[in-house]
Amino acid sequence: MTSKILTLSILASSALLTTPTFAEEVTLDPIVVSSDFREKKLSDTTTSVAIIGSEELYDKSSESFEEVIGQIPNVNFTSGASRAHHIQIRGIGERSQFVTPINPSVGIMLDGIDFSQSALGITMFDVKQIEVLKGPQGTTFGANGMAGVVNIQSNEPTEELEGHLETTVGNYNTKAYGAALSGALIKDVLEARASVYKNTSDGYMNNTYLNREDTQNIDELTAKLALRWYAADNHTIDFNFVHVNVDNGYDAFTFDNSRNSHADEPGTDAQKTNAFAIKSNYQVNTGMHLVTTVSHSQSDLTYSYDEDWSYVGEFDESLYPYSSFDEYLRDRTQTDVDVRLVSDVDGRIFSASTDWTIGAYYKDYSEDLTRNYTYLDAPFTNNYKTTNKAIYGQLDSALNDKLTLVSGLRVEAWDAKYDDSYAVTIDTDEVLVGGKLGLNYQAAKNRLYYAYISKGYKPGGVNADNTLSPEAKEYKTENLWNIEAGVNSKHFSNTLINRLNVFYGKRKDQQVKSSVVTPREDGSTSFVDYLANAAEGTYYGVESQLDWYPNENLHLFSSIGLLDATFDEYVDPNPSAVDVNGRAPAQSPRYQYNVGFDVTFWDGFIFKTNVEGKGSYYFSNRHNEKSDAYTLVNSSLEYTNGSWSVVAWVRNIADTEYTTRGFGSFGNNPGNGYATELYTQLGTPRTAGVTLSYDF
Repeated sequence: MTSKILTLSILASSALLTTPTFAEEVTLDPIVVSSDFREKKLSDTTTSVAIIGSEELYDKSSESFEEVIGQIPNVNFTSGASRAHHIQIRGIGERSQFVTPINPSVGIMLDGIDFSQSALGITMFDVKQIEVLKGPQGTTFGANGMAGVVNIQSNEPTEELEGHLETTVGNYNTKAYGAALSGALIKDVLEARASVYKNTSDGYMNNTYLNREDTQNIDELTAKLALRWYAADNHTIDFNFVHVNVDNGYDAFTFDNSRNSHADEPGTDAQKTNAFAIKSNYQVNTGMHLVTTVSHSQSDLTYSYDEDWSYVGEFDESLYPYSSFDEYLRDRTQTDVDVRLVSDVDGRIFSASTDWTIGAYYKDYSEDLTRNYTYLDAPFTNNYKTTNKAIYGQLDSALNDKLTLVSGLRVEAWDAKYDDSYAVTIDTDEVLVGGKLGLNYQAAKNRLYYAYISKGYKPGGVNADNTLSPEAKEYKTENLWNIEAGVNSKHFSNTLINRLNVFYGKRKDQQVKSSVVTPREDGSTSFVDYLANAAEGTYYGVESQLDWYPNENLHLFSSIGLLDATFDEYVDPNPSAVDVNGRAPAQSPRYQYNVGFDVTFWDGFIFKTNVEGKGSYYFSNRHNEKSDAYTLVNSSLEYTNGSWSVVAWVRNIADTEYTTRGFGSFGNNPGNGYATELYTQLGTPRTAGVTLSYDF
């Protein structure tokens, strides 16, 4: 019922807003989207994109990446660690990783570096803007962008000397410190920006056995360096370097789903990354420019946990207790090269009616895993290596002064090799094709309509566990066809900004996470996860974003997303799996919303508040357990005096209890005879703090 009411409200309000308005434009469009081949103002972007700008990020440095973008409708996240490692867009995306290598459904880019497999390492300090593109990005991003792409841009170097100092203190022993400095090293030739940020917290768990409150702690260090070299009048080179050192604890699950842990061996959720990107922008002539990007990253990751969630001696031996520890050590290395020619005004073709882009892409990725596990006689190891080679192009053809035809195509050769310590070797190679065909209609200066069909893809892969049946060892490539239509409009002298889109998608050979649960003789449970192909899946929905500035002091906003996703046909290779035909896939809430306002008052005070909500969703595709719907309220009060600023903030004001991960259909508690029950990880409770900053 809630989703139906929201649907009618969105469509009714947008229908009213699309009536013609002819007021002169009195404000500029300050937001620029850079994720496409050409930078565009947000109002000119003909795709479903949500932007989180610097003003919204100002008081969120200590907030986690997934919680920040999780406020965007139809964007969800899954925990099962100290932080969420995986993002879902419109119900599509990974939820966990154990022994099996995965190919991401949602691309994550940080300053031109691919962080799709390393979301844990992204922090919010000194970030200029986050762009979330929803739906297949087959032309621009290829294999990593089937569900969408999250593009994070840090603040850029400046000619003038400027800096930012920041410190945060909060409950749960939260402490954070950050500094950023920017300016010219050589006037008119070389600019630089450097930043460093350290964020620590005890976390939200209380380990009563170890008498510790920091077994789920946060300990994050991020350092960034950006250089901009004006090599010539027609040549600019940007260099970005990122160093990440995350050493978080992992102790999240309990028998009673509380925050009181009994684990005697708390785990670790850690990541060390060094990465860089070099981007060259060379103006070949007045008709075209050449963009070359080379990036490289190396990451070491540790993910471990106490599997029994208890301590030795907690249960009588007659109850068959067990004790085990599981650890996954990963070494990831990736190199990307992208070269593209992009036309300028003088280079348009077909009687100067068509902008064009043509490019080539290469990616080399490798992942080495070592698993140390109590129930293994020796460490399990595997290696997964993929190579991508792609060519792509796009034409933006003006059919007349209002109508533009957009056509894009990407052809990608995918090659993957897998081998492990069980002497399993699997090689796969295939050719993948994605693209886009659409129409944009500029009905008026302040009103743009668009409609397009796009195709994305996600390569198939290998299930690593040797206990799986032969037919479950491999899974096929998934293809996604998506139809989108929308309108961008401004009203009342551009004080009211509206973005509305509807979408429909069809998933072929849908990749689905499932698992086999097998009891052991000692009463413990063997839990083997794997990916399989559902035959077909469908989703459709609507997304609306409204921003209203009734006066210079007040800003009201709303973002609403509705989603209806179903398995049309699903046959699991595991014969004991739950029949999910006609059901929604995991992590697909039917509605999400974020509404609020910010107001400037007196002299230098800004009050912000928002309410974010999410509907119920299935935790997994292998059982019927669901999350509860929830609503969170957040507020902050900021005071600025010259170069100084202080922000007092409270998140989850009502201390609402909600879940970010759920496991069902297995038992882990000797105290109740290992009865099957639901185990959940709780989301962030009420947090409060003060952030003091100085800008110069």
